[in-house]
Amino acid sequence: MAPIAVACVVAACAFPAQLSHLAPAVPWLFALVSFQGALTNKLRNLAQAVGRPIPLLLTIAFASGVMPVVAFLLAKALFGSNMHLVTGIVLEYSVPVAAISTMWISMFGGNVAEGLATLMVSSVLAPVTIPATLQVLLGHAVHVDAGPMMLNVILTVALPAVLGMGLNDVTHGWAARSLSPGLMPAARVAIVLVIASNATSAAPYLTHLTPQLVGVLVFILLFASTGYLAGLALARLAGQDVPGTVSMVFQCGMRNISCGAVIAAQFFPPAVMFPVVAGTLFQQVLAATYGKLMGRILGVRPDAPALGDALPATSAPTAPEAH
Repeated sequence: MAPIAVACVVAACAFPAQLSHLAPAVPWLFALVSFQGALTNKLRNLAQAVGRPIPLLLTIAFASGVMPVVAFLLAKALFGSNMHLVTGIVLEYSVPVAAISTMWISMFGGNVAEGLATLMVSSVLAPVTIPATLQVLLGHAVHVDAGPMMLNVILTVALPAVLGMGLNDVTHGWAARSLSPGLMPAARVAIVLVIASNATSAAPYLTHLTPQLVGVLVFILLFASTGYLAGLALARLAGQDVPGTVSMVFQCGMRNISCGAVIAAQFFPPAVMFPVVAGTLFQQVLAATYGKLMGRILGVRPDAPALGDALPATSAPTAPEAH
């Protein structure tokens, strides 16, 4: 998947005008991916994820607390002469967990229910965590309108996922056995189109690179990588099974860059936007790369069933049931 993600980013930067026409279809494509990925889950798994909140709380504490502080300290040390860049870097890591993380979770057999619960809580807390982080670290006062962000999460992730889980319940596993594999080719095409469309936002900012901006790109790449590694460590600390580990790795590493871009455009000078959108160049490539790495470490693979009890006993994976 990593080479495909790289190809999508390259195509988006080479043909931004053409691929930007995909933008109106992205919510529908994302909803398809969310629905297909949830078909191997059950509604009770969502309740179990909420009832066992330690992994959820660890992920949000790391993503919304630890990462912004460390990003600020490193950015101040490296790019302190340009506070616009420092502000953009802090903003990049103050936004909530990325909605697209659930797509990668489902692709690599993670706990979709746990990922969905974490995403919803992270998004609900964003109007508090983002302004508080920016005020404490940078002294900037901003207002975050959570309405559009929550509506987007509900329509493109939560509702399709709940429908998928419910359908699997009422069909007694038929959706997991038959419908999910049938929709898989269309969902994979949708993933490619979503990645390509999202990456077009970075193209205009790459035409006038300076050595300092190249340094920002390298920093974003390396720092974003640490999020995935920290997710793996936190999952081990929380005693997560394989599906739960997959979920924490992706959600500790991926950010809602669109949310950051909206805030940057509304409250800050244009120079703040560069570090925010720079994340679009690397986010999907890193997700694919760490997905492959987890395949070696944990034995997961793309399109693996997300939960053991979603399939019949004859084909259930050996990993323990997710929470």
